[in-house]
This record gives sequence, C-alpha cells and structure tokens, in this order.
Amino acid sequence: MLALPPDLATVAAGFGARLRAAGVPASPQRSARFAATVSLARPATLSDLYWLARVTLVDAHEQFEVFDRVFAEVFRGIIDVAEGRGDTAAPTLPPDVRPGPRVRPGAGSAPESDVARPGSDSGAAARDDARDDSADESAVLMTASVEERLGHKDFADYTAEELAELRRLTTELRLVAPMRRARRTARAATGRRLDVRRTLRRAHRTGGDPARREYRLRRRHPRRIVLLADVSGSMESYSRVYLQLLQGAVRGVRAEAFVMATRLTRLSQALATGHPDVALARAADAAPDWSGGTRLGESLKTFLDDYGRRGMARGAVVVIVSDGWERADPAVLGEQMARLRRLAHRVIWVNPRSAAEHYEPLVGGMAAALPHVDVVVSGHSLRALDDVLAAISE
Repeated sequence: MLALPPDLATVAAGFGARLRAAGVPASPQRSARFAATVSLARPATLSDLYWLARVTLVDAHEQFEVFDRVFAEVFRGIIDVAEGRGDTAAPTLPPDVRPGPRVRPGAGSAPESDVARPGSDSGAAARDDARDDSADESAVLMTASVEERLGHKDFADYTAEELAELRRLTTELRLVAPMRRARRTARAATGRRLDVRRTLRRAHRTGGDPARREYRLRRRHPRRIVLLADVSGSMESYSRVYLQLLQGAVRGVRAEAFVMATRLTRLSQALATGHPDVALARAADAAPDWSGGTRLGESLKTFLDDYGRRGMARGAVVVIVSDGWERADPAVLGEQMARLRRLAHRVIWVNPRSAAEHYEPLVGGMAAALPHVDVVVSGHSLRALDDVLAAISE
C-alpha cells in the first residue's frame, strides 16, 4: 500500500499549483477532487496514483506531456530544468514505466551549464522563481481550502465574501431527477412484453415461423421537480442561497420554482432566461413580499389550486424549504400538506433550523406538516446540500 501523506489536501493543492504554473489548467476544485479520490481509492502503487491524478486533473491530450513531467518532479523527486526545454516529446506512460534514466540531485548527469553556481545570476533567478512558486502555491492552497472551510458552516453565519464564493460553488452542484416509467413503450432486445406485430412481421421472412421474438419496454422519463422556498423574514439568512439553488434547478432539469411569504410567486420563467445576475435580480423583484410575513398554508393552497391539481404536482418530487413558522392557522397548512401528499410522488421538507442539537418540531406549522412529509433534511450548509440533492434523486 502506498503511504499517503498526513496532509493530503495540501499535497494535492500544491501539485495542482505546479500544474497550473506549467500550463495545465488544474483548478482548485480539481485538486480537491483529486485529494478526495486518493483518499477513497488509496492507491497501492505510484502507477495507481498517476492514473488517479491524470483522470481528475487533465482534460486534454496535449496536456499529457507537461503533466507527466510535473508528476515526476513532485512524486519522484525528478527536478530537471532542462527537461522542459527539450524538443522531443516523451511517451505518455506512468512514471514507474517511463523509459529513460532518472536524474538524481548530485548524480552529475545534468549539463554543467544548467547547474546554478553560488552567486551566479541563474542561482538568484532560481531562488526568485522558487519564491514565486511558493507564493502561487499558498494562494492556491487558500482557494482550495475554501470549500473545506465553508463545508459545515451555517449559511446564516456567512460573510458577504463567503456568500460570493458560495454562489460559485453552488453552480457546480448537479441536481438529478429520479426516473419514472411512462405509459408509452419502446423497442427492446429483451423483456416480458412481447411485441406481437413486429414478431409476426418478421415471421414472414422465415416462412411464418416466429424464429425471432420482438419485445417492448415502457419508457422512462425524469420526474418533474417542484421547489417552493420560504422567503419570509425568519428565512432571510437562507433565502438568497436557495434562490441560487432554484436557479440551478430551473436551468439544469427544468424544475418549477416558487417562493412563499404572504403569498405565492412563481419564478420559473424569471430564473430560466437571461444572464444569471439579471435572472436573480428579476426573481427578487417578482416577489414584493420578500422578507415579509409567513402564510405557508395559504401559499400552498394557491399552488395546489392553480398549478398542482392541474398536473404540476402529480407524480412530482416537491421540495419545500421553510423553517415551519406560520402566522395563520397551522391546521390549514396540515390540510394542504395532506392534499399535496396525495398528488406528489415524494415530499421533501428542508428546514435549516433542524440542524440545531436540541431541535424539536414544536412550531405549529412544522408540527402540522410533519406527518405528510417523506423526509426532513437540514440543508443549512454546503455539505448539508448534498443530503438535499440525495433526497431528491432517490
């Protein structure tokens, strides 16, 4: 088993910094993905580590040569300044099977003109380059650690700079809609449902003998995803974050997006068109009751009467983002949740307050809605968003 370094994230980020300095666009996100892959796979040999790094950090064939050279420098201790200026391209092989001798410090195999003498200009330039590389690595390490640092931090505690960084990270989240079986069928090589017409049609070629049977299977389509986000005053710390998540869902899987406060507002069209910044501003302007009171029961009734009963909620995955505070009668919310449960395939409630250690669903709205919910997740942090995406895609 290959011994893994104690600070794997630091090594992966430093390796990514060297790749980027050499011309390979290894972003901090790819470096973090490389570290996570190594931690999961635990490569046994240096060759295994090479392939893990290559599939996670390289995305173009012309980058292979530079990647091989930097990998050898970092993980095999081969630092040859003259190697990068050669005209011949080395074959793309793992470092432990690459042909050719390895240059070891002090072995005397490097040309004399390439060796920096004490006090020479080349030695000073090498020290300046080393300082520049160290500064670049430090900057990349800070960037690569942003996701890890913000992973468990509550959205309500984010600063303005962290919210801007979070927006970039949320654009990388991928929402996957669960599949459902449609009524229409399609041709298939095997199955239980015999396609009688095609089987008999083919039997004409074999003198009426159905030597080859044809089958059909029911098609599969992604389920509709409907997101209803509470943007009342009690959810102000989280509403901006989930508005970005709504935008990604609308653009990615054509989800339907609504916001709720004192009334229901549909934002699907506002979030689907135009530049992301313009779309978010347009969506905020479309909800004049932003950060106002909370009437979840009435908002949900409006959704079911105007959209859900017509078919938008039938067989769909409905995600409600709210802390459960209700100014009106909680019994109305419980009644509407019962209606929604009969229509929807799955109801998911995202309550950021549920992440508290001693949280209990004692709020009137939350207590009334809980019997009609399939799963409750917190979704209060970047890592908790993974639970939300997993609950949707089940």
